[in-house]
Amino acid sequence: MTLLEIAQIYTDLVVTENQIPEHEHVAKEEINAIRSKYHQFLMDKLREKGIEFTDRFEAMNIAFEIIKSPNNSFQRTGHTAARR
Repeated sequence: MTLLEIAQIYTDLVVTENQIPEHEHVAKEEINAIRSKYHQFLMDKLREKGIEFTDRFEAMNIAFEIIKSPNNSFQRTGHTAARR
């Protein structure tokens, strides 16, 4: 899978998890498990592409940046790179 595909699935899972009512424990747990797997895929792919991040929260923010970038043309050479 490409970085864009992983980022899209991951961000969709984050949004979906946030929309599930708190009383739906089983659904939240199931989405959380899948989201966690995609978060690991995301971090692995970021490392593979040489995109640096300091922690899992920055990796999540990068995923959202990728999805929100014009034409998904996200460019980053390191975690100190300027953000859009």
